[in-house]
Amino acid sequence: MRLLTVGENEAGQRLLRLLEKYMDGAPKSFFYKMLRKKNITLNGKRAQGNERLECGDEIRLFLADETIDGFSSAASNTEREKFCLPEELRPEILYEDRHVILFNKPAGLLSQKAKPSDISLVEYLTAYLLESGQITEKSLQSFRPGICSRLDRNTSGLVAAGKSLRGLQDLNELFRSRNLHKFYRSIVAGTVTEHIRAEGWLLKNKRTNQVRILKEETKDALPICTEYQPLETFRLFGMPFTCLEIELLTGRSHQIRAHLASLGHPLIGDAKYGRAEINRLFLKEFGLKHQLLHAYRLEFPKLTGALAEVSEKSFTAPLPARFERILENSSGRLHKKS
Repeated sequence: MRLLTVGENEAGQRLLRLLEKYMDGAPKSFFYKMLRKKNITLNGKRAQGNERLECGDEIRLFLADETIDGFSSAASNTEREKFCLPEELRPEILYEDRHVILFNKPAGLLSQKAKPSDISLVEYLTAYLLESGQITEKSLQSFRPGICSRLDRNTSGLVAAGKSLRGLQDLNELFRSRNLHKFYRSIVAGTVTEHIRAEGWLLKNKRTNQVRILKEETKDALPICTEYQPLETFRLFGMPFTCLEIELLTGRSHQIRAHLASLGHPLIGDAKYGRAEINRLFLKEFGLKHQLLHAYRLEFPKLTGALAEVSEKSFTAPLPARFERILENSSGRLHKKS
């Protein structure tokens, strides 16, 4: 028999959901059968699986250890190997409290795994919390910390993650409700002189993993809204460029990159939506091999509960060194916002 006592990170979810995470290799039919036969009980009584758990609840598994362990995935070795990441791919912790952690993700690091052998920001988060003693490998069987905002591999900047169940749930809801203000910085081709609010429709081609921006609604297209403000215009290679601050009002795949390209201002370095001749110049001069896009600032609204510590606060991720170097080496500066 194995006893599971419900803690803060397990409370609030259904019994079946916890069982599915604790023995993630077992089918639902197995749990229903064990519940029906009282081989799994809640507080000493027969359970259906839809019960909402509270702190202190006791779940008894009248199963052989071999059965339980056979259905449970062990913590991946990569979760303790965060330092095998090259120095340039190690994220910086910008803020941390009991429920929330904010990272400055470097370009080149995946937010989540693309294949089993990858080490992404999720694995780095887990390894950090294991090494600092904030979680244990046993606790990972019933709750896994996770990120709440995903950036493309080659987009750098702020990523929010939940360390506790309450933190993860509340952050996810905050991003879903769009009450969190997200600002990006980028350098684009051409001259932008005024604040613009741009709307449209985004249609994704899943086969090519590219999107198109449309002016009118069409089947399967999603509405998008992007605001951008010029911070500085300058000249490089005899051409005009603009450093923009961009507010993402809807969070669609490749939204910023495709939307700005459709408006005639592609991001420098962007191989999918940019201009090849411009990208070659920045590759040769600055070694830029990807789109220059940085999640620069998060502004939190008034909050309570698990997110009380970040209520009405703003967090900024410093610009990458290459971004700063391009600005410093610009010439013929035309305008800079004071």
